[in-house]
Amino acid sequence: MAEFIRLYNENPNPKDIEHVVKVLKRGGLIIYPTDTVYGLGCDITNIKALERVARIKQVKLEKSNFSFVCYDLSNLSDYVKQIDTSVFKILKRALPGPYTFILPGSKSLPNPFKKRKTVGIRIPDNNIAREIVKKLGNPIISTSIRDEDEVIEYTTDPELILEKWDNLVDLVIDGGYGDNEPSTVIDLSEEEPIVVREGKGSLEIF
Repeated sequence: MAEFIRLYNENPNPKDIEHVVKVLKRGGLIIYPTDTVYGLGCDITNIKALERVARIKQVKLEKSNFSFVCYDLSNLSDYVKQIDTSVFKILKRALPGPYTFILPGSKSLPNPFKKRKTVGIRIPDNNIAREIVKKLGNPIISTSIRDEDEVIEYTTDPELILEKWDNLVDLVIDGGYGDNEPSTVIDLSEEEPIVVREGKGSLEIF
């Protein structure tokens, strides 16, 4: 059974954040709030945890499109090739915010992602998600929690999420009701920005 803890976005309890990080470090899977939909995540350095997420999502880990949730842009060079000033300005304008940016991957990506040419970077405008990543010391993988009901595309109620995911994950964070609109996905790996998916993030950042 999954643990269920309540955290407040305005001021997440540091002891609870530490507990979440311990769960991640021992290979646990968490469901956590972002500035869009709730995410399923794990420590990007833990191969077994990554494989669990891939099995749940029924994808091959090497071919997965999981995003990396980062605290800020300071460690971007660990995962992304050098980017030009214009791209960096877009990132600075948009983040933290409801965007996923596809950027050219560096050679120092974690092993399962070594062959990737690109990587999706996410810095959500959500203190819970960002404080977890900050305390962990490296990004967590993020993939959205989708609801199978065609009418309710995404699950937004943490208690309903717990019911559905109780036996699949180790911890569910109740950060209040989630949004039902996903992030805007923008590919910045080519010469011109390409909007892959229009979501919550405004396209007026360009």
